[in-house]
Amino acid sequence: MVHETNEPKKSIGRRGIYLLPNLFTTAALFSGFYAIVAAINDRFEAAAVAIFIAMILDSLDGRVARLTHTQSDFGAEYDSLSDLVSFGLAPALVMYEWSLSGLGKAGWLAAFFYTAATALRLARFNTQVGKMDKAYFQGLPSPAAAAVMSGFVWIGTDYQIAGPSIDLAAWFITITTGFLMVSRLRYNSFKDLDLKGRVPFVKVLIVLVIFVLISIDPPRILFLGFLLYAASGPILTLAQKRKRRAYKTTDEGISRRLDKVLNSSDESKDESNSQ
Repeated sequence: MVHETNEPKKSIGRRGIYLLPNLFTTAALFSGFYAIVAAINDRFEAAAVAIFIAMILDSLDGRVARLTHTQSDFGAEYDSLSDLVSFGLAPALVMYEWSLSGLGKAGWLAAFFYTAATALRLARFNTQVGKMDKAYFQGLPSPAAAAVMSGFVWIGTDYQIAGPSIDLAAWFITITTGFLMVSRLRYNSFKDLDLKGRVPFVKVLIVLVIFVLISIDPPRILFLGFLLYAASGPILTLAQKRKRRAYKTTDEGISRRLDKVLNSSDESKDESNSQ
Protein backbone atom coordinates (compact mmCIF):
# COMPACT_ATOMS: atom_id res chain seq x y z
CA MET A 1 0.00 0.00 0.00
CA VAL A 2 1.41 3.35 -1.00
CA HIS A 3 1.18 6.16 1.56
CA GLU A 4 0.69 9.60 0.13
CA THR A 5 2.57 12.46 1.75
CA ASN A 6 1.60 16.08 1.88
CA GLU A 7 5.21 17.35 1.86
CA PRO A 8 5.63 20.18 -0.66
CA LYS A 9 7.86 19.47 -3.59
CA LYS A 10 11.05 21.49 -3.75
CA SER A 11 10.84 23.95 -6.59
CA ILE A 12 13.82 24.23 -8.83
CA GLY A 13 14.75 27.90 -9.10
CA ARG A 14 15.75 29.46 -12.35
CA ARG A 15 19.37 30.44 -12.47
CA GLY A 16 20.57 33.44 -14.44
CA ILE A 17 23.27 36.07 -14.62
CA TYR A 18 23.26 39.72 -13.68
CA LEU A 19 23.03 41.84 -16.80
CA LEU A 20 24.46 45.25 -15.87
CA PRO A 21 28.01 44.38 -14.65
CA ASN A 22 28.44 41.72 -17.33
CA LEU A 23 27.57 44.28 -20.00
CA PHE A 24 30.66 46.26 -18.97
CA THR A 25 32.73 43.06 -19.00
CA THR A 26 31.44 42.19 -22.48
CA ALA A 27 32.26 45.71 -23.68
CA ALA A 28 35.80 45.34 -22.32
CA LEU A 29 36.12 41.99 -24.09
CA PHE A 30 34.88 43.57 -27.30
CA SER A 31 37.48 46.35 -27.00
CA GLY A 32 40.26 43.80 -26.57
CA PHE A 33 39.08 41.79 -29.55
CA TYR A 34 38.78 44.96 -31.63
CA ALA A 35 42.38 45.82 -30.75
CA ILE A 36 43.49 42.50 -32.24
CA VAL A 37 41.50 43.07 -35.43
CA ALA A 38 42.81 46.64 -35.75
CA ALA A 39 46.41 45.45 -35.35
CA ILE A 40 45.94 42.82 -38.06
CA ASN A 41 44.77 45.62 -40.36
CA ASP A 42 47.81 47.79 -39.43
CA ARG A 43 45.69 50.29 -37.47
CA PHE A 44 47.98 50.29 -34.45
CA GLU A 45 46.89 53.60 -32.93
CA ALA A 46 43.27 52.45 -32.87
CA ALA A 47 44.42 49.15 -31.36
CA ALA A 48 46.29 50.88 -28.55
CA VAL A 49 43.35 53.19 -27.79
CA ALA A 50 40.99 50.18 -27.70
CA ILE A 51 43.13 48.53 -25.00
CA PHE A 52 42.97 51.68 -22.87
CA ILE A 53 39.19 51.76 -23.35
CA ALA A 54 39.09 48.13 -22.18
CA MET A 55 40.97 49.21 -19.05
CA ILE A 56 38.33 51.84 -18.26
CA LEU A 57 35.48 49.38 -18.80
CA ASP A 58 37.25 46.71 -16.72
CA SER A 59 37.59 49.14 -13.82
CA LEU A 60 33.86 49.89 -13.97
CA ASP A 61 32.34 46.40 -14.03
CA GLY A 62 33.49 45.48 -10.53
CA ARG A 63 32.44 48.82 -9.06
CA VAL A 64 29.03 48.58 -10.72
CA ALA A 65 28.59 45.06 -9.34
CA ARG A 66 29.43 46.23 -5.81
CA LEU A 67 27.21 49.32 -5.98
CA THR A 68 24.23 47.37 -7.33
CA HIS A 69 24.91 44.29 -5.15
CA THR A 70 25.10 42.07 -8.25
CA GLN A 71 28.39 40.30 -7.51
CA SER A 72 28.55 36.64 -8.51
CA ASP A 73 31.02 33.83 -9.13
CA PHE A 74 30.03 33.84 -12.79
CA GLY A 75 30.89 37.53 -13.07
CA ALA A 76 34.28 37.00 -11.45
CA GLU A 77 35.18 34.13 -13.81
CA TYR A 78 33.87 36.00 -16.85
CA ASP A 79 35.92 39.05 -15.86
CA SER A 80 39.10 36.95 -15.64
CA LEU A 81 38.54 35.49 -19.11
CA SER A 82 37.89 38.97 -20.48
CA ASP A 83 41.08 40.25 -18.85
CA LEU A 84 43.09 37.45 -20.45
CA VAL A 85 41.94 38.55 -23.90
CA SER A 86 42.02 42.33 -23.37
CA PHE A 87 45.22 42.57 -21.29
CA GLY A 88 47.05 39.40 -22.28
CA LEU A 89 46.38 38.29 -25.82
CA ALA A 90 45.54 41.71 -27.31
CA PRO A 91 48.67 43.63 -26.15
CA ALA A 92 50.92 40.72 -27.10
CA LEU A 93 49.50 40.47 -30.63
CA VAL A 94 49.48 44.26 -31.10
CA MET A 95 53.14 44.44 -30.09
CA TYR A 96 53.98 41.45 -32.30
CA GLU A 97 52.24 42.87 -35.37
CA TRP A 98 53.80 46.29 -34.85
CA SER A 99 57.40 45.41 -33.99
CA LEU A 100 58.21 41.87 -32.81
CA SER A 101 57.37 40.04 -36.05
CA GLY A 102 60.74 41.04 -37.53
CA LEU A 103 62.59 39.11 -34.82
CA GLY A 104 61.28 35.76 -35.99
CA LYS A 105 61.04 33.05 -33.35
CA ALA A 106 62.33 35.36 -30.60
CA GLY A 107 59.51 37.77 -31.38
CA TRP A 108 56.56 35.40 -31.19
CA LEU A 109 58.04 33.58 -28.21
CA ALA A 110 58.23 36.90 -26.34
CA ALA A 111 54.58 37.57 -27.22
CA PHE A 112 53.61 34.10 -26.01
CA PHE A 113 55.57 34.57 -22.79
CA TYR A 114 53.68 37.78 -22.08
CA THR A 115 50.32 36.08 -22.73
CA ALA A 116 51.20 33.10 -20.52
CA ALA A 117 52.43 35.45 -17.76
CA THR A 118 49.09 37.25 -17.87
CA ALA A 119 47.21 33.96 -17.51
CA LEU A 120 49.40 32.94 -14.56
CA ARG A 121 48.99 36.36 -12.96
CA LEU A 122 45.19 36.16 -13.20
CA ALA A 123 45.09 32.57 -11.91
CA ARG A 124 47.25 33.49 -8.91
CA PHE A 125 45.11 36.52 -8.16
CA ASN A 126 41.91 34.43 -8.19
CA THR A 127 43.37 31.93 -5.73
CA GLN A 128 44.55 34.70 -3.36
CA VAL A 129 41.27 36.59 -3.08
CA GLY A 130 40.55 37.20 0.60
CA LYS A 131 44.00 35.98 1.67
CA MET A 132 46.25 38.88 0.71
CA ASP A 133 46.39 42.46 1.93
CA LYS A 134 43.92 44.46 -0.17
CA ALA A 135 46.17 47.52 -0.08
CA TYR A 136 48.76 45.79 -2.29
CA PHE A 137 48.92 43.62 -5.39
CA GLN A 138 51.44 40.81 -5.71
CA GLY A 139 53.00 41.34 -9.10
CA LEU A 140 52.24 44.00 -11.68
CA PRO A 141 48.48 44.03 -12.44
CA SER A 142 47.67 42.89 -15.96
CA PRO A 143 45.85 46.13 -16.94
CA ALA A 144 48.93 48.18 -15.98
CA ALA A 145 51.18 45.83 -17.96
CA ALA A 146 48.87 46.15 -20.96
CA ALA A 147 49.00 49.94 -20.58
CA VAL A 148 52.80 49.90 -20.79
CA MET A 149 52.69 47.70 -23.89
CA SER A 150 49.96 49.60 -25.72
CA GLY A 151 51.33 52.96 -24.60
CA PHE A 152 54.68 52.10 -26.17
CA VAL A 153 52.96 51.22 -29.45
CA TRP A 154 50.83 54.37 -29.28
CA ILE A 155 53.88 56.59 -28.82
CA GLY A 156 55.67 54.91 -31.72
CA THR A 157 52.76 55.38 -34.11
CA ASP A 158 52.12 58.93 -32.90
CA TYR A 159 55.72 59.93 -33.64
CA GLN A 160 55.71 57.87 -36.85
CA ILE A 161 58.42 55.49 -35.66
CA ALA A 162 58.65 52.23 -37.54
CA GLY A 163 58.11 49.31 -35.20
CA PRO A 164 60.86 47.07 -36.64
CA SER A 165 63.43 49.83 -36.06
CA ILE A 166 62.97 49.53 -32.28
CA ASP A 167 62.23 45.80 -32.11
CA LEU A 168 64.84 45.18 -29.40
CA ALA A 169 63.25 47.81 -27.13
CA ALA A 170 59.82 46.28 -27.80
CA TRP A 171 61.17 42.81 -26.99
CA PHE A 172 62.69 44.08 -23.74
CA ILE A 173 59.43 45.76 -22.65
CA THR A 174 57.41 42.65 -23.49
CA ILE A 175 59.66 40.31 -21.51
CA THR A 176 60.08 42.72 -18.58
CA THR A 177 56.37 43.37 -18.12
CA GLY A 178 55.75 39.62 -18.28
CA PHE A 179 58.28 38.98 -15.52
CA LEU A 180 56.87 41.80 -13.39
CA MET A 181 53.38 40.28 -13.58
CA VAL A 182 54.49 36.88 -12.23
CA SER A 183 56.94 38.36 -9.72
CA ARG A 184 56.33 38.66 -5.98
CA LEU A 185 56.88 42.42 -6.02
CA ARG A 186 54.28 44.51 -4.21
CA TYR A 187 52.29 47.21 -5.97
CA ASN A 188 49.94 49.71 -4.41
CA SER A 189 46.34 48.79 -5.25
CA PHE A 190 44.86 52.20 -4.26
CA LYS A 191 41.84 50.31 -2.91
CA ASP A 192 42.12 52.17 0.38
CA LEU A 193 41.08 55.42 -1.30
CA ASP A 194 37.75 56.67 0.04
CA LEU A 195 35.80 57.74 -3.03
CA LYS A 196 32.52 58.22 -1.15
CA GLY A 197 33.73 60.52 1.61
CA ARG A 198 34.74 64.15 1.52
CA VAL A 199 38.20 65.02 0.22
CA PRO A 200 40.25 68.23 0.49
CA PHE A 201 39.98 70.72 -2.35
CA VAL A 202 43.65 70.18 -3.19
CA LYS A 203 43.00 66.55 -4.18
CA VAL A 204 40.26 67.63 -6.56
CA LEU A 205 42.67 70.13 -8.09
CA ILE A 206 45.31 67.40 -8.51
CA VAL A 207 42.83 65.18 -10.36
CA LEU A 208 41.95 68.12 -12.62
CA VAL A 209 45.64 68.73 -13.41
CA ILE A 210 46.11 65.03 -14.25
CA PHE A 211 43.23 65.14 -16.73
CA VAL A 212 44.66 68.29 -18.32
CA LEU A 213 48.11 66.72 -18.69
CA ILE A 214 46.66 63.58 -20.27
CA SER A 215 44.65 65.64 -22.74
CA ILE A 216 47.78 67.54 -23.83
CA ASP A 217 49.69 64.44 -24.96
CA PRO A 218 47.74 61.21 -24.19
CA PRO A 219 50.23 58.61 -25.48
CA ARG A 220 53.28 60.10 -23.77
CA ILE A 221 51.62 60.91 -20.44
CA LEU A 222 49.81 57.55 -20.17
CA PHE A 223 52.92 55.57 -21.11
CA LEU A 224 55.17 57.45 -18.68
CA GLY A 225 52.58 57.25 -15.92
CA PHE A 226 52.14 53.48 -16.15
CA LEU A 227 55.88 53.02 -16.69
CA LEU A 228 56.50 54.79 -13.38
CA TYR A 229 53.88 52.59 -11.73
CA ALA A 230 55.61 49.48 -13.10
CA ALA A 231 58.90 50.75 -11.68
CA SER A 232 57.30 51.50 -8.31
CA GLY A 233 57.00 47.79 -7.50
CA PRO A 234 60.72 47.08 -7.04
CA ILE A 235 61.18 50.41 -5.21
CA LEU A 236 58.28 49.75 -2.83
CA THR A 237 59.41 46.18 -2.13
CA LEU A 238 62.99 47.24 -1.38
CA ALA A 239 61.79 50.05 0.89
CA GLN A 240 59.58 47.69 2.87
CA LYS A 241 62.40 45.16 3.20
CA ARG A 242 64.72 47.87 4.56
CA LYS A 243 62.09 48.92 7.08
CA ARG A 244 61.70 45.33 8.26
CA ARG A 245 65.46 44.95 8.63
CA ALA A 246 65.65 48.24 10.52
CA TYR A 247 62.89 47.15 12.90
CA LYS A 248 64.56 43.76 13.34
CA THR A 249 67.95 45.28 14.17
CA THR A 250 66.29 47.77 16.52
CA ASP A 251 64.44 44.99 18.33
CA GLU A 252 67.62 42.94 18.57
CA GLY A 253 69.51 45.94 19.96
CA ILE A 254 66.83 46.60 22.56
CA SER A 255 66.74 42.97 23.63
CA ARG A 256 70.53 42.92 23.96
CA ARG A 257 70.49 46.04 26.11
CA LEU A 258 67.79 44.56 28.32
CA ASP A 259 69.81 41.37 28.68
CA LYS A 260 72.88 43.40 29.71
CA VAL A 261 70.85 45.36 32.28
CA LEU A 262 69.34 42.21 33.73
CA ASN A 263 72.71 40.45 33.84
CA SER A 264 74.34 43.41 35.56
CA SER A 265 71.56 43.59 38.13
CA ASP A 266 71.90 39.86 38.81
CA GLU A 267 75.65 40.23 39.26
CA SER A 268 75.20 43.13 41.68
CA LYS A 269 72.72 41.08 43.70
CA ASP A 270 75.15 38.17 43.88
CA GLU A 271 77.93 40.46 45.10
CA SER A 272 75.74 41.99 47.78
CA ASN A 273 74.64 38.55 48.96
CA SER A 274 78.24 37.35 49.16
CA GLN A 275 79.19 40.36 51.32
